[in-house]
Amino acid sequence: MPEGAKIMRFLITGARGQLAEEFQRFLKDEEVIAFTKEMLDISDADAIASAVSSISPDIILNCAAYNFVDKAEDDFDTSVKINADGVKNLAIASKKYNALLVHYSTDYVFDGMQECLYAEADKTNPINNYGKSKLMGEMFLKSETENYLLFRVSWVFGEGKQNFLYKLSEWAEENRLLKIVCDQISTPTYTEDIVKYTVLAINKGVRGTYHLTNSGYASRYEVSKYYLSKLGWNGLALPVSSNYFSTPAKRPYFSAMSNKKLSDELGVKMPHWTDGIDRFLERIK
Repeated sequence: MPEGAKIMRFLITGARGQLAEEFQRFLKDEEVIAFTKEMLDISDADAIASAVSSISPDIILNCAAYNFVDKAEDDFDTSVKINADGVKNLAIASKKYNALLVHYSTDYVFDGMQECLYAEADKTNPINNYGKSKLMGEMFLKSETENYLLFRVSWVFGEGKQNFLYKLSEWAEENRLLKIVCDQISTPTYTEDIVKYTVLAINKGVRGTYHLTNSGYASRYEVSKYYLSKLGWNGLALPVSSNYFSTPAKRPYFSAMSNKKLSDELGVKMPHWTDGIDRFLERIK
């Protein structure tokens, strides 16, 4: 931290998630109060108001989310409770106590039918309940406060178990043949980069809606081939269509987002997703 710089106070929700844990590692020179779901349920408006009032954070980082895409088809109420109502509660409290609210949404707010990278102003049209609940959260955020940063992210991976690469590693350990969908295309995004550019945006005073992803795009199959080759796995990976697997929730075909708006705002070039995977593997060795 530069000499004389003010130490900022951060309130982090969803403390055990991969993104929240990355923030806690990165913000070691700041004052950080991190809450697990058991400690602070964001769907409890009174609990949120009490926590924000007593802590008086400069920044609220909302890393709490209901990320179970398939389960949300049968449990829409729970996904709305966390992904929408919870965001509303945080937005109301952040405005009342003058804190910046940083919230993370998803590429699944788009239907995947567009034939180019999605920009921030493109029409949203989620095709599953998870995406619908996240879009509701975006709308609540914007209606309750103007002091926010809304980042849409995609295929997030890092040190944690709730991501595609972790599951892929488990499958590869147990199988010599893997069948991976080739008709779902987006951008794997490393938690280290999400955290780095979130903090840079905060320090630069950026506000509004942005797509925060690594650069490039790939299918699940292409990502798997790259990752497994880096692991030295010598099995066989075969591409299959989404219809091969019977899942409750539909996934968009092409939901890759453009990070140009944020890159230009910050004056940076976002690393390619392959670079993110390379750094992730180097870290966990």
